[in-house]
Amino acid sequence: MTTSTQRAARTPAVLVLEDGRIFRGRAYGAVGETFGEAVFSTGMSGYQETLTDPSYHRQVVVMTAPHIGNTGVNDEDPESSRIWVAGYVVRDPARVHSNWRARRTLDEELVNQGVVGISGIDTRALTRHLRERGAMRVGIFSGAAVGTDAELVAKVLQAPEMKGADLSAEVATKESYTVPAIGTKRFTVAAVDLGIKSMTPQRMAERGIEVHVLPATATIEDVYAVEPDGVFFSNGPGDPATADHPVALMRAVLERRTPLFGICFGNQILGRALGFGTYKLKYGHRGINQPVQDRSTGKVEVTAHNHGFAVDAPLDTVSDTPYGRAEVSHVCLNDNVVEGLNLLDRPAFSVQYHPEAAAGPHDAAYLFDRFVELMRDNNQHSVSLMEGQRA
Repeated sequence: MTTSTQRAARTPAVLVLEDGRIFRGRAYGAVGETFGEAVFSTGMSGYQETLTDPSYHRQVVVMTAPHIGNTGVNDEDPESSRIWVAGYVVRDPARVHSNWRARRTLDEELVNQGVVGISGIDTRALTRHLRERGAMRVGIFSGAAVGTDAELVAKVLQAPEMKGADLSAEVATKESYTVPAIGTKRFTVAAVDLGIKSMTPQRMAERGIEVHVLPATATIEDVYAVEPDGVFFSNGPGDPATADHPVALMRAVLERRTPLFGICFGNQILGRALGFGTYKLKYGHRGINQPVQDRSTGKVEVTAHNHGFAVDAPLDTVSDTPYGRAEVSHVCLNDNVVEGLNLLDRPAFSVQYHPEAAAGPHDAAYLFDRFVELMRDNNQHSVSLMEGQRA
């Protein structure tokens, strides 16, 4: 009996870039058409976490590793409740998956969730093209959606661009929920969901933190209703230049001097809150093998990334901001992009990458410990102040 995935594998598919470059292959996943921003991910593993990362909303992900799908799909590793990528591009899909946790094949999962993809193309050539020309709009067409080259290019040019896109509220939770601390509860954190991955509150829970995950539309009253010891701003999709509400919310937290930690989109929000600009990278950083230096220790970390925008802050000078002095704490060794910010006069810091390491190396896990230390020191300082006032 012929399955839908077997039929799709024999269906011609076309990938069309907005500059007119065309790649022809076979359908992978659902048959139809899809549009988004073409980006590439350099990870050799972790495809399930990549697919379910909300930060990839409205992006068509090109996998640079040629062989994808060999471990199938399980029910334990998704980073959210669904696949968020707009489309998926691989060179050689696994013909057979093999892993003791696998419940189904990757192409079956793509079909089940309606994700249009393409296989059998030269992903190395596509990646080189994106590196030279920059990330751009793309369409994938298969089955009845295939038309003339001119028709397909015209469709791609009608798709919205990533620059100027306000997307975090589209992927964030609509209702607040709580992830309880594992073991003895030590702290309470209000986590603003801008596209949070499930492993992030898990990493905090492992450190005795009760995490209250709040919608992207949360107000300052919502944040402090949970009586937080710290506030966390998550990763997420879209252009940080559009994120006026999260920036205003973060400024209100900084005014109250509550310990603050942001990652990825949260780092860009902190940059804007401090008065720095943001800009779109030519092709971004995506994958689980990006080298970053922690400038406070000199240590180089191999880190997990997924961002197409960056903070425009001076690398080698301490900057004066409305909330005191700020410095660039981490830098990417590939291109000197700002990878972290640290306030010297208030308890706040951020990084541009993903310390929860799902998927990815665990080099940056210490950042959650740094957040714990920040909350502990702040609580001790508050107790000392109260005792001094009573005396």
